[in-house]
Amino acid sequence: MNEVRRMAKRKAGREEGGGSGTGESRPGERKSKRVVEKIASSSMICFLLLLLLPIAFSQPTRNLDGISARAPTVQQIRNRHGAREVIVDNGIIRVSFSSPQGLITSIKYKGIDNVLNPHVRTRGYWDITWQGENIRGLDGIEGTNFRIITQNEEQVEISFSRKWNGGSKHIPLNIDKRYIIRTNTSGIYAYGVFERLSEWPEVEMGQVRLVFKLNTDRFRYMVVADDRQRQMPTDNDRDIHRGHAKGLAYKEAVQLTNPADLKFKNQVDDKYQYSCEVKDNKVHGWISTKSHVGFWLISPSGEYRSGGPSKQELTSHVGPTAITSFISGHYVGRDMVTTYKTGEAWKKVFGPVFIYLNSDSTGNNPRHSLWEDAKRQTEDEVEAWPYDFVASSDFPSRQERGTVTGRLLVNDRFLTPAQSAYIGLAPPGEAGSWQTNTKGYQFWTQTNETGYFTIDNVRPGTYNLYGWVPGFIGDFQYQNRVNVAAGSEISLDRVVFKPPRNGPTLWEIGVPDRTAREYFVPEPYKDTMNPLYLNHTDKFRQYGLWQRYTELYPNHDLVYTIGVSNYSQNWFYAHVTRNIDKSTYVPTTWQIVFQLPYVNRRGSYTLQLALASAARANLQVRFNNEYSRPLFSTGNIGRDNAIARHGIHGVYRLYSVNVPGRLLRTGTNTIYLSQAKATGPFEGLMYDYIRLEAPSRA
Repeated sequence: MNEVRRMAKRKAGREEGGGSGTGESRPGERKSKRVVEKIASSSMICFLLLLLLPIAFSQPTRNLDGISARAPTVQQIRNRHGAREVIVDNGIIRVSFSSPQGLITSIKYKGIDNVLNPHVRTRGYWDITWQGENIRGLDGIEGTNFRIITQNEEQVEISFSRKWNGGSKHIPLNIDKRYIIRTNTSGIYAYGVFERLSEWPEVEMGQVRLVFKLNTDRFRYMVVADDRQRQMPTDNDRDIHRGHAKGLAYKEAVQLTNPADLKFKNQVDDKYQYSCEVKDNKVHGWISTKSHVGFWLISPSGEYRSGGPSKQELTSHVGPTAITSFISGHYVGRDMVTTYKTGEAWKKVFGPVFIYLNSDSTGNNPRHSLWEDAKRQTEDEVEAWPYDFVASSDFPSRQERGTVTGRLLVNDRFLTPAQSAYIGLAPPGEAGSWQTNTKGYQFWTQTNETGYFTIDNVRPGTYNLYGWVPGFIGDFQYQNRVNVAAGSEISLDRVVFKPPRNGPTLWEIGVPDRTAREYFVPEPYKDTMNPLYLNHTDKFRQYGLWQRYTELYPNHDLVYTIGVSNYSQNWFYAHVTRNIDKSTYVPTTWQIVFQLPYVNRRGSYTLQLALASAARANLQVRFNNEYSRPLFSTGNIGRDNAIARHGIHGVYRLYSVNVPGRLLRTGTNTIYLSQAKATGPFEGLMYDYIRLEAPSRA
């Protein structure tokens, strides 16, 4: 901004120093003319400054005070403790890495010596959970070799790598952590190349993430979305052992009983309250209202993430901590764990993601201006994807990728365009397998109002085309595999999704959107609430809502009457156990009561059961006899923990249950839905949608 003012002054000086003309005139006239010219020149200066002021004062700036951006430099030094460090400096940010480990130890920006927490060793790091034969642990992915990959006027790219040489100390993977700092850029691009050789031993890989622990004295305001941002308590406020907090039903959730700031007293803090779906998880971070500085994690693409666009991941939480998760079992469970068998080779690039810093010296409303700027920067990063400055040959450029186009139609009794459907390319598998796939890349988009879609920047490879359509049950899968080559443009023309249906609808409960959002979500407890979610569309993120079921139904279970009940008021959002004393839980059986004026006893009816979540559950279905042998049972399903972790969905499942007409009656009928597992509060499931279909008329 000072540079803008200096430019304006230089321009004004040039204008004031201009000549007065070439024609002859008397001295009085020349003096009068100079006065007029000076007045005009001054007016022009004022006008220019008025134009420049909004630029100078409204937009966040990214430069250190008094320092101009320049080509990045690399230094290899020993710090005052004798440890080796690599320092990259572009005049805007100065980043220090431990060498050859590749931990980010310091980020200097806008006069702050370190935006990271200087009191912990691991403050900017990758890690991975894994399990081998008789081994289980957390690998901090520290490198053993440092290299400068690229250094020129435009950027520096550096590498901290580690090769597996046997043994059980580290996961059997070759890992190359890369960092890029570009000229005139206030941030760091980070990506990792993970490789497994076929001859290596069998292993399971659970979670891969990039984590930042920020300066506790600076960052207290957290932002996940426009309507999900707030001042946060501190990590010290969560300390149970010092009497600052009380543990709750699971270890991540605590009640702040003695916080330093009394406005947080009795509030619940839990990192899962700030989870976000991959499709919406493009930028989140922290703001220092003291320094007017923002720290943001920007994910410009979902191709390197696992589980598809609806997969929920952690974002930022108390610490202050900011996380980018590439693979995790959150809201899925062990189905998401990547298992590699002996003889199986694998390689994947995670990222790049952008660690972005911005600042606002105006002091008017830094929370707003820094967040708005972070969103603008995110748009720029998305537009620039795939980046053309990444050195690794494992990251294909835009020219080395392909495009797939088409039009998705839905055939549910008649043909209609699939509006706002999610459609994507993912590794070959069964319909819906993209929800748990971790080994390959995924590319997703949404159709327009007429069903047309374009999936661009697809890495070369063989894929299945998957999808789902809001308002319809089931998973779409194209019948042919899609082979994408570098530079290819593939048109699939029309593809048709035929949702599961065996007959006309007799009745339905809910909306087929793969969540339980439309059902009854109770009010939170006043002494364990998070004020962020009061009067919020995500009210399901409050702690302890599952306990409300026992209060609403202390002696009997939910009964829902078709044509009388309303699912937004009478259908509890989660089918959970009932607590009959402090440590005893019992199964629950819900009833659906409905009328049939006529029954085709020789025909086959269909009960479509779409589940949005399941956690160690066993759903049993009976018709007109609560104590008969179940007509259908899911068996033990699910470990997504969406009930405990404030998610309104986990893994989607659909069951089409054949119902013989002889089990139904003319007049009143009752379906009994029993969740038979009950050893704790979190065993249960969430329904997406339920529909009873009459026998086919074909």
